[in-house]
Amino acid sequence: MNTQACDIMNVLLTEPYVNQRILAERCGHSLGTVNRCLKELIREDYLGEDLRPTGKARQEAARKAPKNAVILAAGPGIRMIPINTEIPKAFLEVAGEPLIERLIRQLHEAGIKEICVIVGYQKEQFEYLIDDFGVRLIVNPDYAVKNNLGSLRLAAPYLSDSYIVPCDIWCRENPFRPNELYSWYMISDRPDEASMVRVNRRGELICVSGAQKNPRSKDSDRENPPRQKGNAMAGIAYLQKDAAAALCRQMEILWKNPQNHGLFWEAALFTGNKMTVYARLVPASLTTEINTYEQLRSLDNTSPQLKSDKLDLIAGALHVSPDDIVDITVLKKGMTNRSFLFSCRTGVPLGLPASGTDGPCLSRYIMRIPGEGTDRLIDRSGEAAVCGLIRDKNICEDIVFMDPENGYKITRFIEGARTCDPSDRDEVARCLARLKEFHQMNLQSDRSFDLYERIEFYESLWKGRPSAYRNYAKTKADVLRLKPYTDIWAAGPCLTHIDAVPDNFLLFENERGEEEIRLIDWEYAAMQDPHVDLAMFCIYAMYGREQIDWLIGEYFSGKCPVPVRIKIYCYIAVCGLVWSNWCEYKRNLGVEFGEYSLRQYRYAREYYQIAREEMEKAGIPFPGDTDGFKKKGL
Repeated sequence: MNTQACDIMNVLLTEPYVNQRILAERCGHSLGTVNRCLKELIREDYLGEDLRPTGKARQEAARKAPKNAVILAAGPGIRMIPINTEIPKAFLEVAGEPLIERLIRQLHEAGIKEICVIVGYQKEQFEYLIDDFGVRLIVNPDYAVKNNLGSLRLAAPYLSDSYIVPCDIWCRENPFRPNELYSWYMISDRPDEASMVRVNRRGELICVSGAQKNPRSKDSDRENPPRQKGNAMAGIAYLQKDAAAALCRQMEILWKNPQNHGLFWEAALFTGNKMTVYARLVPASLTTEINTYEQLRSLDNTSPQLKSDKLDLIAGALHVSPDDIVDITVLKKGMTNRSFLFSCRTGVPLGLPASGTDGPCLSRYIMRIPGEGTDRLIDRSGEAAVCGLIRDKNICEDIVFMDPENGYKITRFIEGARTCDPSDRDEVARCLARLKEFHQMNLQSDRSFDLYERIEFYESLWKGRPSAYRNYAKTKADVLRLKPYTDIWAAGPCLTHIDAVPDNFLLFENERGEEEIRLIDWEYAAMQDPHVDLAMFCIYAMYGREQIDWLIGEYFSGKCPVPVRIKIYCYIAVCGLVWSNWCEYKRNLGVEFGEYSLRQYRYAREYYQIAREEMEKAGIPFPGDTDGFKKKGL
């Protein structure tokens, strides 16, 4: 049987034949296709002359019948902000029923009782499913740092005649059936620019415009949209025994390369530019994938999960109803916080003057939500004090509201703003000039940020765990030896941003058509040598030596004294270790930063050596040589 004949047979195995028109509607094929396939099924002895399935047909259906299901529910679902910090996506309620319970019930209705649920984020909340529904829980400890290819690998021993189901999908009708005669991946008839696959006339799934084989990667799709629209991917699949075995083999091949750990499991379904299974094409109205707050609200605006303390906070700060908060969109997850963009239909922010307009307006804002473990990392009351100090200096973002206790912050969204491109020297030069203007304000604060103390503090948060780096003890000892030099050559302290990295410079055109540059995210800002900001910019931009020397020259207009240049090299080493230790703390919380963390550690090692070599060239005694320092008048 071909796939079209299988679709027709699936219908006839569950309901009696009435006429070809009804059969065509039920199986989704044309009358001509139905007529042709019925003749073939009779000829091959799958149907009798009365169009009832024969013993041969029922025997094959029993052999290929679904045996089990795997539900993927490990991920945190960061795009569900502002509600994903409270419950896993699997427990979002639509029409009074959690998504995962509806899926399990629909599987049970199709006769599928053996169900594995892959869990990770807030895994304890899934425990009751064992008693209430008889499921098996499989824990993915790496859910926070690897994609769901890693989750499905854990279920490999159970994959055979299996449904694979994402936990964040709501199906209006039961998508599962007691009979499945071939392997498929479900797509809808809705065109989707974000999808990387489309169905061809033969029912095959092929890559759109030769696209990458990570077909559900939303972020990369937005940055590099395909030239041709694909079919929206529902995410449900059915794999017969042989297809499941092939999938498991391909997953293991992919997994051997760590670069593939960020892939969706569907990547393992590809051979060349085509999936190894057929398409199951369904109406767009059949399934709804719930990835965002807005998708949940559009499906069920009475869902209890729509109630959020974050939205209540916004409503209070902007003097609006929670219903006036619309167009909620998650922004890229930052290294310290998570943020989302939203629009507000009306209202004037608390403590701000009215715009002078009559009636409602639509304004856009950003709300920042502190990330994992930040209560240990950042003094939010100190941050609030700094923001009060700079609020009227035209240097920072327009802060509408900030809670000094929990760090929640609302700022106005700057339309058309972009972050600094560290590869564009003209742009970087303008940002450096703006940074220098800020330094020259010589603002004073009670808040301090001691780099060397931060090294020790972040290490203390590891709670006795050893560093991931085998030579950490030597690296730390070397970096600490730089302190006498940086103490001697430190510029007079003033309020310093500390986190003056390319992503925290916003460039935009103001109402007069002039370029403005603002610095955002002042949570680490404190009294320090302002030249620390140069080191921070360099290490976040992952600059090499030539780029670092150019940046120093640009800031100092080509007149940086040699000892000061060496001091900045020292700061690069020290700051590298500061953020390496910070990354190790976050890694222990399940948050991984990939190459960034490794590069920070390399800055610590390499620029310690560079600073030492440059001191030798300049005839400056190395720190620790007390007599040499005295002879040089240091």
